[in-house]
Amino acid sequence: MASSKQEHYGVPYSPLPPPNPSQTVILLTPYRRRHRNQSILRNLRCSLIFTATILLLSAGVYFLYPSDPDITISRINLNHIRVLDSLKPALDLSFSLTIKVRNRDFFSLDYDSLLVSIGYRGRELGLVKSKGGHLRARDSSYIEATLDLDGLEVVHDVIYLIGDLAKGVVAFDTIAQVKGDLGVLLFQIPIQGKVSCEVYVNVNNQKISHKDCHSK
Repeated sequence: MASSKQEHYGVPYSPLPPPNPSQTVILLTPYRRRHRNQSILRNLRCSLIFTATILLLSAGVYFLYPSDPDITISRINLNHIRVLDSLKPALDLSFSLTIKVRNRDFFSLDYDSLLVSIGYRGRELGLVKSKGGHLRARDSSYIEATLDLDGLEVVHDVIYLIGDLAKGVVAFDTIAQVKGDLGVLLFQIPIQGKVSCEVYVNVNNQKISHKDCHSK
């Protein structure tokens, strides 16, 4: 018996190459730090310029905007007070005042006159008017005024006046007012200042016991 011989022929092969590792590509764009810094500085500079402009404009409006003069009664003295008739009260009354007028603006002030009035319970009893004057920028002036009432018969509020005379203290209203024009460049701007005082007069010792003043 013939033996059969089988021959196996192997096919040569080479191993598969290992897979290539994955490669990741990262693209880097150039970082423009210098341009960014310049942009920040430019914005900051614009903000500072805008803020400085607003502050300068505000300061200009504050200093150049016209304001009314400041009026104060620096001194007020009672010269005398007398009641001529107790049934129909008539007053002899005299006040001496020193009034300070201060120009708060950076422009000159021309005031036409100074008006000083005295009243009782809101009703005017008498008025004195002085001549006007000129005030330079940021300047002050003192004006003397004397207010006299000779035998003035009080018709209104006579009952209240009799009661105040019986108490020995009478409250009078004193108002000082200045009107004028403020010279701003080529323009004349009308302005006025006013101060009012409530003056308490002691009839017995002929002195002012108390005064309360405030500007308007």
